[in-house]
Amino acid sequence: MSTISLSSPSIVQERKVVTAIPGPKSQAMHERRKQVVPPGVGAALPVYIDSAFGSIVVDIDGNHFIDFATGIGVTTIGHTNSAVAAAVSDQVHSFTHTCFTVTPYEEYVRVAELLVEHTPGKHAKRVMLVNSGAEAVENAVKIARKHTGKSGIGVLDHAYHGRTNLTMTMNFKNAPYATGMGPTAGGVFRAPGSYPFHDGLSGAEAAERTIWYFEKLVGAQDLACIIAEPIQGEGGFIVPADGYLTHLQEWCTANNVVFIADEVQSGMARTGTYFASEHFGLVPDLMTVAKGIAGGMPLAGVVGRADIMDDVLPGGLGGTFGGNPVSCAASIAVFDEVATHDLTAHAQRVEARLGGGLKKLAEKYPVIGEVRGKGAMLAIELVEPGTKKPNPSAVTALIAFGAAHGLLLLSAGSSYNVLRFLPAVTMSDDLIDDALSVLDEGLASL
Repeated sequence: MSTISLSSPSIVQERKVVTAIPGPKSQAMHERRKQVVPPGVGAALPVYIDSAFGSIVVDIDGNHFIDFATGIGVTTIGHTNSAVAAAVSDQVHSFTHTCFTVTPYEEYVRVAELLVEHTPGKHAKRVMLVNSGAEAVENAVKIARKHTGKSGIGVLDHAYHGRTNLTMTMNFKNAPYATGMGPTAGGVFRAPGSYPFHDGLSGAEAAERTIWYFEKLVGAQDLACIIAEPIQGEGGFIVPADGYLTHLQEWCTANNVVFIADEVQSGMARTGTYFASEHFGLVPDLMTVAKGIAGGMPLAGVVGRADIMDDVLPGGLGGTFGGNPVSCAASIAVFDEVATHDLTAHAQRVEARLGGGLKKLAEKYPVIGEVRGKGAMLAIELVEPGTKKPNPSAVTALIAFGAAHGLLLLSAGSSYNVLRFLPAVTMSDDLIDDALSVLDEGLASL
């Protein structure tokens, strides 16, 4: 692994708490926020950030937090990476926008080339770029429907795909993403997936169950696509049993159903490979990408088989800001950083250090039912000791304890009983060990 710089003249990579959390300035800012921002735009932790570098974010009160959230898996290569910042600055001084579908530019083409090169499969591919993960999912469904001439959308239990009308319908949880905001979109059919901790099924058994549901609920003759997160995100970082995803893909191929891998959260070096599909030998027909691909700049896309992508008529895909040149410049720099510094190997290092530490905590504290995940996408599922009954109150307590001690954590899981860890793949072993010590104290305090 190439050595990477983890220091900054202004932000030392260490945890430091100097006020109550949230501090007085953040509390005042939050009051200002409440006057102009609706409560529907949530706030997991109302500390207001002033600056960030590497794996440390600094709030306006001067508190330094170890960041295990990374903007929900976005700053995968670390905050304010110097190469990304330089690429953004250079592009801003060249041009900020022309709309790729009006007067195109090389940066969009280069990102497409990089995605074609690094996504699974050696077949001919095409790429379209948009702004957000939900937008990518919607476009992937459109493309699948156009290619197959069918309309049904197959989704899985515990799935999360976004907050637009279609994607909120595709989510497993109605609340809070769709509550009171219907009618929801039609043509969405749900089946159980693979959840080894709870169902105990092999990959083949779980896939056969999924297929049985889709065949009964809609039938292959009306199913345009099945969309699955290779590692489920909001659902609790659920890693499917071996063979599950490839079994589904084989059934899709045999039945003219497009298999879409939603890699919005799991992609771009996060799991120790460029994309999580690689862990399972999965070569999806279409793939959605976002979050970590542009180092914090808004960018997402659909990558897919040329014969599927090319079916959409000219003008049927695109958008005013899709593939913005500044975001594309950032993405090119991210790909270069991943390759130059072998950041997939760093993700594997994070898994060994953090995952190993979490497993030791699981041996010590029976409230941890399972440690799971890959690379720098890890989680612990918290249960009532001696059972598999969800324990969301323990997650809430640990998040509060972490925040008070300078550690940013996120929950997940359909029952809110999963604590997820999304560190930058560049996080140092020292910071990981410090974070584990905070978790140890928090677990002991339960």
